[in-house]
Amino acid sequence: MPSNAHEPKRQRELDGLLDPGTTALLTVECQQGVVGPDGALPELAEAARSSGALANVARLVAAAHASGVQVLHAVAERRPDGRGANHNARLFRAAARLPVRQLTGTAAVRVAPPIEVAAEDLVVRRLHGLSPLAGTDVDALLRNLGCRTLIVVGVSANVAVPNAVFDAVNLGYRVVVPGDAIAGVPADYTPAMIRHTLALVATVATTAEVLACVERAGRRT
Repeated sequence: MPSNAHEPKRQRELDGLLDPGTTALLTVECQQGVVGPDGALPELAEAARSSGALANVARLVAAAHASGVQVLHAVAERRPDGRGANHNARLFRAAARLPVRQLTGTAAVRVAPPIEVAAEDLVVRRLHGLSPLAGTDVDALLRNLGCRTLIVVGVSANVAVPNAVFDAVNLGYRVVVPGDAIAGVPADYTPAMIRHTLALVATVATTAEVLACVERAGRRT
């Protein structure tokens, strides 16, 4: 059997999921203080850039803008005084000690190049927790937009991305994960997590497959 025998089935599945009118693209923590060259987490930033994940996020965002797919950017930040932030896990305590802090209003919480933020994009900021959806405006915004399918991209494959995928599934959304548009550390953890965890609850595809589907949808409309 040829190695690409699954492609027509995958194309049909994606075509059924990715209607621009009911699809949104969520970028997760693609901010300068996380994936930028001077960010707080150099290993994660390097993984996001060297793997091509950040470039693929930028490609998907550009295609979404061109096709009318709504883009939301989920940004994690904290107040300088830390009010409202979690302190109940080692991760939060470690983040508070990092030399680059994700403080509200600073360059660290701006969406990182090469991703372009359009005027119609929605930027949702959170001061607490691990998930871009739990306790934020994302779910209400998606429902008001008529979203049924959510494309999830960004960082990290260790924490925020799986949180986003699980929360979206629990809320009733269909989820598509372009596996080459997310990154985590160590690098070999990401494909294992996708294969053994995210693939159980989401449709896993490549950036190229999602882009092709979005382009086909654009031609139909």
